[in-house]
Amino acid sequence: MTLEELIVDCQKNDRKAQEALYHKYASILFGLCLKYSPNRVEAEDNLQDAFVTIFARINQYSGKGSFEGWIKRVTVNTVLQKYRKKRVLTLPEDDILESIEEVTMDDADLPLSFLLSIIQELPERYQLVFNLYVLDGYTHKEIGALMGISDGTSKSNLARARLLLQTKIEAFRNKRDHE
Repeated sequence: MTLEELIVDCQKNDRKAQEALYHKYASILFGLCLKYSPNRVEAEDNLQDAFVTIFARINQYSGKGSFEGWIKRVTVNTVLQKYRKKRVLTLPEDDILESIEEVTMDDADLPLSFLLSIIQELPERYQLVFNLYVLDGYTHKEIGALMGISDGTSKSNLARARLLLQTKIEAFRNKRDHE
């Protein structure tokens, strides 16, 4: 069955087609959910919520552009909508951005598992902004619109996320160098 046929059958609420679509994209979307969730359990919940939304809105997919891109966008929006409803307190804006060095996530001496774990340890708002900006390439304006915050708050949250990550990276390196 082609992807187009699968989509058409999902639009008809065919359960077997929905199951096939789920199996085809679950691992890709789960990785995306992990980026935007504070832990694995919430990522699993977010994945289920995303598929509910995908199946509810699949008639809105016009066939133009990448279907995978469309379901990724639906997934990110579904997860962000959940966290937006929590109305996490927004921190005041400041000029911390200028005082922080870029966190380089591609350092070969840092295990990927360590980097992923410290990103997931970030406070929820910082993690979301960090992932959207650094890993997915959204602008601060786009992040603000998605999360219901100002551009400046997005910049401030990113700077604070980078500061926390830099502190944990330095602690990891110091510990490793003194062993």
